[in-house]
Amino acid sequence: MCGITGWVDWKRDLSNEKTILEQMTNTLYWRGPDNDGFWLSQRAAFAHRRLIVIDPEGGKQPMVRQENGRQYALTYNGELYNFRELRQELISLGHTFETRSDTEVVLRSYIEWGTDAPRRFNGIFAIAIWDSAKQELILIRDQLGVKPLFYAQRESSVLFGSELKALLAHPSVRPEIDRTGLAELFITVPVRTPGNGIYRDVHEVRPGHLLRFSAKGMQDETYWKLESHPHEHDLETTTLHIRELLHDTVQRQLIADVPVVSLLSGGLDSSGLTALAAREYRNQGKDPLHTYSVDFIGSDRDFQTDPLHQSLDTPWVQHMVEHTNSHHHNVTLDTPDLIANHDVPIHAHDLPGMGEMEISLYLLFREIRKKAVVSLSGESADEVFGGYPWFHDQKVLQAKTFPWNVTMESGKSLLSNFLTPDAQEVLQYDEYLHQRYEEAIAEVPTLPGENPHDARIRELFYLNLTRFLPVLLNRKDRMSMATGLEVRVPFCDPRLVQYVWNIPWEMKNVDNIEKGILRRAFADVLPEGIIKRRKSAYPFTTNPTYLAALRSRMNEIIHDSNSPLTSVIDRDALQKLYDATEHPSQKITRWIQILDRLVQTNTWLSKYDVSIRL
Repeated sequence: MCGITGWVDWKRDLSNEKTILEQMTNTLYWRGPDNDGFWLSQRAAFAHRRLIVIDPEGGKQPMVRQENGRQYALTYNGELYNFRELRQELISLGHTFETRSDTEVVLRSYIEWGTDAPRRFNGIFAIAIWDSAKQELILIRDQLGVKPLFYAQRESSVLFGSELKALLAHPSVRPEIDRTGLAELFITVPVRTPGNGIYRDVHEVRPGHLLRFSAKGMQDETYWKLESHPHEHDLETTTLHIRELLHDTVQRQLIADVPVVSLLSGGLDSSGLTALAAREYRNQGKDPLHTYSVDFIGSDRDFQTDPLHQSLDTPWVQHMVEHTNSHHHNVTLDTPDLIANHDVPIHAHDLPGMGEMEISLYLLFREIRKKAVVSLSGESADEVFGGYPWFHDQKVLQAKTFPWNVTMESGKSLLSNFLTPDAQEVLQYDEYLHQRYEEAIAEVPTLPGENPHDARIRELFYLNLTRFLPVLLNRKDRMSMATGLEVRVPFCDPRLVQYVWNIPWEMKNVDNIEKGILRRAFADVLPEGIIKRRKSAYPFTTNPTYLAALRSRMNEIIHDSNSPLTSVIDRDALQKLYDATEHPSQKITRWIQILDRLVQTNTWLSKYDVSIRL
């Protein structure tokens, strides 16, 4: 994994602009702490921060190749899991390789197949290519959007980077937000509209998209999208095919020249991947797989059930450790750990984060990074297979809005209630949310002849895969890369996602339990107790001391006449919130989420000197 950034200008000579390019690159240090690289020409300037995973010597970037008198330059963040097959195919077509890295496979794939190349890629990636003969910049993002890629057009130039901070380091990009950016922060939260970069005139390459920039303008091409067609396999064949895909995916994603570990929560998703990885390690004669989990001081005392958290993870983690004989590490956190790192998500996202749910993830990854460079994670199984409560809620099926707005008792969905009257009038909550929902529904690839119930379920899956999943992938990428750790997500394999997309709901939900088909697919590697365990999401603290610490920060904001938060948030509403959280009888997580987001928003506005232009 790495950090990439660059600058293309069709009128300005960039050959001597290394100082600015270095400023942009230095912001991405933690994405690639092993080394950096620069390549500058008259029209294009590329840079790279590298985290070494494969081919330490041969994978240096930016990579430049000459072919038939044409020059191509590449800066690339990610991994190709099918690079070995592609390499052999390219060799058969006459290509000669100078390295054994997947980086060169990406570049030579473009040289051979042009913009059709990403249709062949299986991996996680953000790619920038400069084609000197065409004087064209190509930006490509992986099918599910695991790896981030932002860009901004300024007069005759295009700037791009793995994170927003790389763009903000360029003098032409200012930390400004307009009405749309503010709406994304307070209305659609926790999701972000695909392609929206929050800052004014800053955008994100959408998953499965390829952008072509030239002196004539930009072309946006979709190279991958979900396709709807009848599912032809019976239950037994479907279960077997999912099992084979998962086995193949895990085998591919264990390939690395550095240690690989696995996250383990004791839930179905991470347990299944851990069991597959542990078995593969045994088959290869390797030492036992290392596994990691996170917990909080006092969790057994403070735990509160909700629709997404039915049981504590610890007993189930231990069950899986015994089952797989893994070498396990439990990272236990306390309130001082969380508060001391409260600003980390802000710097990682260059935006307000998700509070302690991200801070704890960062601290977990920081601990893993002491011993490993790559980890497997069960992210996205719920979106792919339908694991959330809202897939089973009749109110959601009938509602004409995003499902999480109906069933999740999340404080973040209440943020708009704290806006000043002027801000509420400008943002128009209902209209904005409805517009974004209708845009999403219009994208759904329908299946002719599908009955209304199944058609609605298909819509919910699309909303989850294209709107909710990016929230989790962004969180995982930013928190892991803030520690220089690469996290791989086998459930995001596009082959698996496309196949499961068309499996009928009654088959996905077989045995009348969420993700029933996945439970059957994992039956050969998991104990019965894990197979039957109900959904329990990533844990978060319910310790009253954490809430007290947030209240203290909020009190400072309320009584600071210069608090930037109060330019858009009503001070009286903040006071009422502060008073209401003094003795919360229940639903402490809701109050924590609200306070976390507001406190981080104030810090972000201040530290980034954000200008709000409504």
